[in-house]
Amino acid sequence: MKNRFTMFRRGTMFYYQDCETGQQKSLLTRDKVEAQKIIQAKNESVSQPLMNLAMAKTYLAAQDPKLITRTWADVMERFCNRDKEATRKRHENFVKTKSMLFLRDKRLVETTADDLFHAMNLGTNSTVAFLQTMHNDMLGMGWILAPILARKLWPKVKKKSRRAITEAEHKLLLEKLTNEEWKLYLQLLWFIGASQTDGANLTDENIDWLNRVLSYNRKKLEGRNLPPACLTIGKGLEEILKQLPRRGALFPNIRKLDDRGRSSYFWKLCQRLEIHGVSLHSYRYSWAERAKVIGIPQRWAQAALGHNSKAVHDAYARNALVICPPIDERNRWNESQLVSGN
Repeated sequence: MKNRFTMFRRGTMFYYQDCETGQQKSLLTRDKVEAQKIIQAKNESVSQPLMNLAMAKTYLAAQDPKLITRTWADVMERFCNRDKEATRKRHENFVKTKSMLFLRDKRLVETTADDLFHAMNLGTNSTVAFLQTMHNDMLGMGWILAPILARKLWPKVKKKSRRAITEAEHKLLLEKLTNEEWKLYLQLLWFIGASQTDGANLTDENIDWLNRVLSYNRKKLEGRNLPPACLTIGKGLEEILKQLPRRGALFPNIRKLDDRGRSSYFWKLCQRLEIHGVSLHSYRYSWAERAKVIGIPQRWAQAALGHNSKAVHDAYARNALVICPPIDERNRWNESQLVSGN
């Protein structure tokens, strides 16, 4: 059988030529014996790919016995055992998807870029983000010796557009709701801008009636030793709180639901009322935008929402447009208008 690669010398350096494509490249050596070994290896890699794969696995096993036996199931197990409980639940749900079932039993050393692309095609937008995290994790752990897919070749994650719920939509929801606990829950989110989980888990211990302060530690930031979210109890919030239980959980039934249960209930309600593009998290965006419009200092808004990053707060309030009133009408300086960016 004719060899695909041939060797020749140009000056003091040895080169090779691909007989099929005519491409020529340097072997990066001036040693003839070394050049001959490289050419032999290149020709064998073409003529005996299966044997060379077996030889490569043998060399890898000498470095790390598990390097050739680890599968994506090992990566998924590590992926699900990291971070906090709420994050673990999302990871556990992700590894049950079609994309991960396709990869589960595949060995890492045998995974190709085509396998990753196929898995991403089976999944959704979040599949790309999670899969890239897992890929980088096993690369950092030394479970693969080189990237399966170069960083530039990963598809860009397209973030869903998010918007704040408007006051008209909020009032429509309250008007149509028959469940009193849910009605008070949405009213509370409107006034404090808490995430759905933080709002659902509030108890009487979060209320300081003496100092008229509502405070709570954000579940998302547990273990980071950050100050709690704090805001003053105004008249509107006071009216809501006085309708809630005086002892224990403020929303005992809603608290029993998980994130998916609350989101599903709210989504179905919005669909019935033909309200689109919002979620329970939209109340958080709405609070941030309204705070920006009425001139609440950013540091206060961050304290109320439990944000420790200005960049995060800016992202929440990006659709708020503050219109300055006429400079000669001082009595209107505290009145601003909000023009939605959506």
